[in-house]
Parts: sequence; C-alpha cells; structure tokens
Amino acid sequence: MSDTTHLLIPGAASASEGCQQAQQGLALPHLDRLLARLSPHPAQSDDGEETSFTPPHERALARALGLPAEDGRIPWAAWHRHQQGLSTNGEAWAFVTPCQWQVTTDHVTLRDPEQLGLHESASRALLAIVAPWFAEDGITLHYDQPTRWLASGPLFANLATASLERVLLRDVRAWMPDAKQARTLHRLHSEMQMLLYTHAFNDERTARGLPVVNSFWVHGAGALPQPVPAPSAAPSMPTPLRDAALREDWRAWAQAWAALDAGPVAGLLRQAEAGAPVMLTLCGERNARTFHNAPRSLAQRFQGFFRPLRAADMLHKL
Repeated sequence: MSDTTHLLIPGAASASEGCQQAQQGLALPHLDRLLARLSPHPAQSDDGEETSFTPPHERALARALGLPAEDGRIPWAAWHRHQQGLSTNGEAWAFVTPCQWQVTTDHVTLRDPEQLGLHESASRALLAIVAPWFAEDGITLHYDQPTRWLASGPLFANLATASLERVLLRDVRAWMPDAKQARTLHRLHSEMQMLLYTHAFNDERTARGLPVVNSFWVHGAGALPQPVPAPSAAPSMPTPLRDAALREDWRAWAQAWAALDAGPVAGLLRQAEAGAPVMLTLCGERNARTFHNAPRSLAQRFQGFFRPLRAADMLHKL
C-alpha cells in the first residue's frame, strides 16, 4: 500500500555471543505493544544465512522498492544512478570502494574504508591512477563519493557480489565473487595491490600518517530491470543498530535499541493505534521478519490473547 508507513530496522539482532548477552537485559516496551497489534506478513519476510552475499535488510529494501532481491545481484549502483536522474543506458553498473586489505599469515581483512581519511581530491587522484587499468578490461570508473566510485561494464551484468557490510572487518577470501565468473576481477585485485604497493600516492599518505589504499571492493552490481520500477516511497531505515553491530559494540547496540524503541517504534505504534496502515521489518544477520496491521483471523486473535508475540522472542528468530 502506497500510504503505508514502513519502518525497516537493520541490525535488530545477531547470533554473536555479545549480542545474545546484550539482549538479556533489553526492555523494549513499545516494540512489545506494537508486535501485539500486528500480524506476520510472510510475503515480505524471508530466511537466509549469515554466509549470503546480501544481508537481510538489503533484500527487504529491494523488495520494498520493486527491485530484484536475488542474493548478491541487487543492482544498487544502477539504482543509485537512476535515482540521481542519470541514464544507465541499460548497462550493468557496480559500486567500487577503494579500501585497505590488511594481510597477515592467515587472514586478509578489509578495514573500514571510512577510516582511510580519503577526501574528494585524494579519491579523484586515486581514481585517475587506477582507471586506465580497469579500462583495459572494459570497465569505466566514475567518481561518486570519496570512498565509493561507480563502474560500468559488461562484467557486472550477472556478477554476484557481497555487500560491503558482509565483508567489513572480515576475511575477504570468504566473500570473493566466483573465481570462474570473476577471473578479471581477481586479476585486477592482484594488479592493484602491485601497482599501489610502491606508488607515490601511498608514499605520500604514509608520510602523513594516513593508512595506505591497496585494494578495492566491488558490490551492488547488476542492471536495472526493464521497465524500471515506478518510484515508490522508500521505507524509513535507521542505521544505529546496524552500525553498532558492525563494530561489535553491544553496549552501544543496546543503547541504540532503547532509543529506537522510544522514538521511531513508539511513533509507529501511535500510528497503528490511530488506525493508520503500518509495516515493520526487523532484520538480523540471517533473516527478515515483516509485520503489518492487516485484519487477523479469529484464531490469530485468540492465540495472541494468551501468547502475545514478544520482542525478545522475535529477536531470537532473526
């Protein structure tokens, strides 16, 4: 429904031990009351794995926007360009994030690109250095943001890529695109590491005490479906829970939940109590669960009277 207020909450739960401990003392009274008023919306919910390329909240957001939600193949870069009013020319696009891979004997960890201290001029200078190498493989790079460029090329048409959130602060080797399908990207990764290892760009950064940039991550690849989905209101998607979960700061995560419960969740509850159509999507690392205030059957109401759905129980299912 176009007039439905949709609140989509990423990072609502995690299977990690720290999160499980943080949940034990978590009080979410407004979420409890809201869930008691809503019904499950199976058509908008899904099950996944922690190893899927696309996190649940991205799948949920894609469905809400009318985009394909196949794992690793949501065309976020093409959608971003379309939202800017720029033509995609029917081509496949992808995001390319310059980053640092920290290599040890048993891990290749992707450090947070936001910690690189890249500003626009440095990012554009780096793009000019690497763009010719990408161009040799039919990939055209375009500046978008300091830690995110756009890329176009046939390579991205059917390429499954892992969300940056999935690989952030983790070993990249578990999240690399299929070796056969992405042989070009694997080679480019090697070439960029060799190119940038002794490049003056990084020498200058090292002299200033800044982290070196030695690699990149491709994500959000694909072409938009035709016809392009009609514009629709995007769900409200607060990210404090997700941000705290990515840092594994579970104290901040619990504080963020308390703030969300008192703010956006309480606001959605007031709308539901006033009879307005609302939708709530809770997303963990594996699953997404959506609820709405559609009419409930007599059996559902009877069961809910004796065993109302509690926030604590729902978080364990994410």
